[in-house]
Amino acid sequence: MAKNQQSKHDIEHSYLDMDLLRFTTAGSVDDGKSTLIGRLLYDSKSIFEDQYEAVKATSKKRGDAYLNLALFTDGLRAEREQGITIDVAYRYFATPKRKFIIADTPGHIQYTRNMVTGASTANAAIILIDARKGVLEQTKRHSYIASLLRIQHIIICVNKMDLAGYDETVFIKIKKEYEALAVKMNITNVHFIPISALEGDNVVTSSKSMKWYKGRTVLGLLETLTIANTGNTDAARFPVQYVIRPINNEYHDYRSYAGRIAGGVFKKGDTISVLPKGLSSKIKSIDFSGASLAEAFAPMSVTFTLEDDIDISRGDMIVKTDNQPQVTHDIDIMVCWMTDKKLQANRKYILKHTSNEVRCIVKEVNYKVDINTFDKIEDEQIIGLNEIACITIRTTLPVIIDKYSKNRNTGSVILIDENSNVTVGAGMIM
Repeated sequence: MAKNQQSKHDIEHSYLDMDLLRFTTAGSVDDGKSTLIGRLLYDSKSIFEDQYEAVKATSKKRGDAYLNLALFTDGLRAEREQGITIDVAYRYFATPKRKFIIADTPGHIQYTRNMVTGASTANAAIILIDARKGVLEQTKRHSYIASLLRIQHIIICVNKMDLAGYDETVFIKIKKEYEALAVKMNITNVHFIPISALEGDNVVTSSKSMKWYKGRTVLGLLETLTIANTGNTDAARFPVQYVIRPINNEYHDYRSYAGRIAGGVFKKGDTISVLPKGLSSKIKSIDFSGASLAEAFAPMSVTFTLEDDIDISRGDMIVKTDNQPQVTHDIDIMVCWMTDKKLQANRKYILKHTSNEVRCIVKEVNYKVDINTFDKIEDEQIIGLNEIACITIRTTLPVIIDKYSKNRNTGSVILIDENSNVTVGAGMIM
């Protein structure tokens, strides 16, 4: 009995210690994104019995000739009725090697903004291409967004190979076409896999119908991808979220600063600066869950105490004195517009950046990007839903920033309508 309990404890401990890969799926409508995820979940034994029975019953009710794997992820009623993905659907599963969070994003052009949402925290992106159709406009759009978001790994799954006769020449043609596209977008880390999500070829198990393919399956690749830290390891960044000052006799003079480390490593005794004020001090202690730490790193949530009693508030940033970010009022960002209410120059918005919120105005729309040709369209000051543009904004208060290419956490912003409080744009600082 004790042995079984120890074994269970070891399993749970091993599960908690496994690293986590976040990946998103994208592609045109009917390319098979939901079916691929359903196949991953089904073949990796990550489906509960009641889920399986429910999908089996729904498939029969709909008159499907086979178990409709897409129903494992299509959660909204409208999605199930239309057979498409509308909202971003998040799914969680694990294998003995790794834990996963999947963001299943829509294929329709009008839901491009959802792809930005789902991909914003991803380590990898699976982009599906129908073997019969090749590279389409949505393939270019999703690839461009993935390149903007600096997603580390792009996995091109050429799907429905069963409908293309499992022909190697079809796969090679699409591979060459996408490689030329990747060069234009400066995408370097691309993996290609020929699959049939419906039949299960090269998803979890190797295909017997495509013996000419010698590479890894989709799951095999996901289990072995190297996950790099998205926060710059050299540039220590700590946006202050909350100032802790207990009102009691035991901690009468206690003051600490809580937040999530956005990049780099902090150590006890480090000389730090508090921006934007420019005040300096040293880290007295780093506390985490009741314990004192010698050092902490991204993305840990910790509290700092400092040797000096200085003025710090939410939205300030603690950084190492010898490696500081930019403090500025004027920011250039690549923005994906996420609402029907168009972006225009001279409009006012709320800028949300790390733990800080400030008001801002759009000084200028520098250019809009043509997703088909990747050309810059200049002299256009109005940006519509799902369009991508480079804009310059000016903030009422100084903002502490890094380029998105250096740090995804301190290099990303969102724009909020100050009247409706609706998120209208997601941006990457250039």
